[in-house]
Amino acid sequence: MKPLEGKRVLVTGGTGSLGQVLVRRLLGGELGLPAKVIVFSRDEAKQHQMRVGYLDRHSATDEVIYSNFSRLLDFRIGDVRDPHAVAAVLRDANVVFNAAALKQVPTCEYFPFEAVSTNVGGPENIVRAIREHRLGVEAVVGISTDKACKPVNVMGMTKAIQERLLIRANLDCPGTRFMCVRYGNVLASRGSVIPLFIEQIASGGPVTMTTEEMTRFLLSLDQAVDTIFAAVGQARAGETYVPRVPAARMTDVAKALIGDQEVEIVFTGIRPGEKTHEILVSEEEAHRTIARGDYYVILPILPELRPDEPGQPLGVEYSSADRLMTVDQCAELLQRHGLTADRLLRREGDLLR
Repeated sequence: MKPLEGKRVLVTGGTGSLGQVLVRRLLGGELGLPAKVIVFSRDEAKQHQMRVGYLDRHSATDEVIYSNFSRLLDFRIGDVRDPHAVAAVLRDANVVFNAAALKQVPTCEYFPFEAVSTNVGGPENIVRAIREHRLGVEAVVGISTDKACKPVNVMGMTKAIQERLLIRANLDCPGTRFMCVRYGNVLASRGSVIPLFIEQIASGGPVTMTTEEMTRFLLSLDQAVDTIFAAVGQARAGETYVPRVPAARMTDVAKALIGDQEVEIVFTGIRPGEKTHEILVSEEEAHRTIARGDYYVILPILPELRPDEPGQPLGVEYSSADRLMTVDQCAELLQRHGLTADRLLRREGDLLR
């Protein structure tokens, strides 16, 4: 039986870039057709857009809103910072994907406690509700980031704590399997630099970039969801799934987008809290990291959760500075994922209409 068949699935932060793709894939029934998909977020405008979009309506009516709760897709207004709202929505869930987060690196540097409240307080509210109310949640997947690995910024520090909170929760809530996924910047998501590059190229430049040495893993939103699905289907309690994906210099990504056009690249300096390279598995984690299919799996740091696992440990850091793609390879990858200038500009135009 597929792992999500007949389950009630909760997506916190379900109106974000990742959340929307995750919801679409859940409704497609890849892991089985859920009995209910609950989108939980504090953004009523984006919930309304999703609701109307899925109902294929051109105008809103009372029926659109009030018949919502009898349908497969269920929208709930609430904030992961609010323990009461979290406990209430978890009563209806079997599986939880925690995608709610403050994820803009500079924003988290200027408002660090806001990042703590969402990225740490939110997961803690999920764990506490399951533990204290003895809820029948079977699995929780925490969405983490490369920045949680050897963190140097507030966003990464808060996500690193989320990982540890969820791993530790396996000892307190034996009926629930808590696991994480960790990946880098997602191509063309909100906050991705690629749409900015394309706008700058379309206006004749210059393309602004932080440093010439900057490298990043290149991961699509669908590959991010693939990683989440692999974890919920295969991961044991306390494991962290990491996708094995290509990396490139951001200057090469910009050159692939510029092509034959004469557009200047200008370097503006590194932003507050920004890393030059993404690291998905640190040297310290590498001795308890193994390959499993298309993923690296970081085994739990707590020995109580770490069974004997066959497989050769990774042994070395997994960094975007290693095994970089060429400009031509970047162009081919962007083309394959539909991340070309004409398609992204057309998508932005559709969103503005």
